[in-house]
Amino acid sequence: MAFTKQHHAKSDDGQDDHEWHSSPEYSAEALSSSGGHGHTQRRLKNYQLTWIGFCSGIGTGLFVGTGAAYANAGPAGMLLAYIVVGIVLWCVMQSIAELATLYPTAGTFPHWATRFIDPAVGFSLAISYGYCYTIAIASECSAAAVIVSYWTDLTPAVTITVGLAAILAINLMSVSFYGHSEVAAGMVKVACFLGLVIVSIVITSGGGPDHKRTGFQYWRNPGAWTEYNGVPGSTGAFLGFLSAFVNASFSFIGIETVVIGAAESIDPHKAIPTAAKNVTYRIGFFYILGALLISLIVDPRNPDLVSGAGNANSSPWVIAIANAGISGLPSLVNACILISAWSAGNSYCWVGSRIIVAMTTDGQLPKVLGKTNKKGVPYYAVIISWLFGPLAYLSLGSGGASQAFTWLLNLSTVAGLIAWATLCACYIRFHRAMKVQNVSRNDIPWKSAFQPYTAWVGFIGATIITLVAGFKVFLAGNWSTSDFIASYIGIVIFVVPIIAWKIVHKTKFARAHTIDLWSGRLETEGTGYGSPYQRQQSPELTG
Repeated sequence: MAFTKQHHAKSDDGQDDHEWHSSPEYSAEALSSSGGHGHTQRRLKNYQLTWIGFCSGIGTGLFVGTGAAYANAGPAGMLLAYIVVGIVLWCVMQSIAELATLYPTAGTFPHWATRFIDPAVGFSLAISYGYCYTIAIASECSAAAVIVSYWTDLTPAVTITVGLAAILAINLMSVSFYGHSEVAAGMVKVACFLGLVIVSIVITSGGGPDHKRTGFQYWRNPGAWTEYNGVPGSTGAFLGFLSAFVNASFSFIGIETVVIGAAESIDPHKAIPTAAKNVTYRIGFFYILGALLISLIVDPRNPDLVSGAGNANSSPWVIAIANAGISGLPSLVNACILISAWSAGNSYCWVGSRIIVAMTTDGQLPKVLGKTNKKGVPYYAVIISWLFGPLAYLSLGSGGASQAFTWLLNLSTVAGLIAWATLCACYIRFHRAMKVQNVSRNDIPWKSAFQPYTAWVGFIGATIITLVAGFKVFLAGNWSTSDFIASYIGIVIFVVPIIAWKIVHKTKFARAHTIDLWSGRLETEGTGYGSPYQRQQSPELTG
């Protein structure tokens, strides 16, 4: 689908006034079927999206999961892994932020795949990505129960029930209330991390009760690199880096979800670019600085790092604090980890529900599931997304039930990485269509840097991570059929729906000269791409 710019003039107030019209080859029916138009409302304010972009998805991975990466790779291996994955994520975020700023449509991710690649890919992305986040609700609630066990022997079912009830209640309220809850949780995460930074500096400088100055001693002994799985030399060091590389990737997954808020943002043309820029600071502040500080305060050989406790006992920060003889702080850090887990589960329910809404707008699910109440909340979609949460109770069982829960989680591990690659492919196709249709990127609200090379780096990087995610099973003596399937079944789950959808619906690959570059833009008077400021006074306007 191609559109042409009919004229460019000055409006009465002296501002540019662009009018866009379809070329004769496009019918009104074609335009109306372009999808992506849900009935959610624009109630998320700029500062809320800023905080969501800076803190969303930060859960147990940052505070606890870094321990295993450190133990496997050593100081230099972990730091390098987080830098490399951070670069890949930056490329992904730059690409999707440009698309979200220009097309702040419902669900964004699957709709872009439908629009720029193939409806079959859009359907498959919605299935795999939606499943990835809805099952993660159960994962975070289960993690919360383990975290609470640090203090008490309270039945884990109680913790799971309270967490699930809170998540459902918040997601059934206005998206503005959801935004407030994420801002509050984000402030706690930032305050906690700032406190850990200060404590880390005190410990490494010898200011703790034990007055032991650590400095860079763990970079010298046992050394900057760890020989993974007993493999000697540079090969073992590389495998250690590769293990941390995969671990870091899973910690970063979820950061991209902020752009899903474009369809509910009051001012996406300003909020989304700001959120994309903040990701750069987030990667540097939380992950790279965090990796460096961990390497200064705790020995990578400490067995507690890989104890699998799941609470503060296996957090590298808490291990270092306890070793320095500082009391009281471990419980405070555990409380922050608990809030992070709950916040992540809350965010995942919101993401899952919006993916369902996207599927309804693209005709992949019944439209009734995208129905909203007077506050713009897609309550059917929220409930369906939330219903995956009670699967957390399976983790309390033994034998088959617990194993089933583990498998359900494993099936979703690579879905986020596949989404990264697919979203970069969406941008590559968009960029190609812009070039073929002779449309300048200078006319869009915000341009990301170094395109299309940025998108290509994101695509290739995410693809490589996906393919090496299960490398451990290929090492001598480590073969496990169940681990192999768990690591790579996500690829099959992504490919099979594509094939099935194409067979049933006979969809075709989107050609650059026919890709619709115009519908779905947020257009108002006075600009060529649409300015949303008038919607601040009219939150009932839909996205």
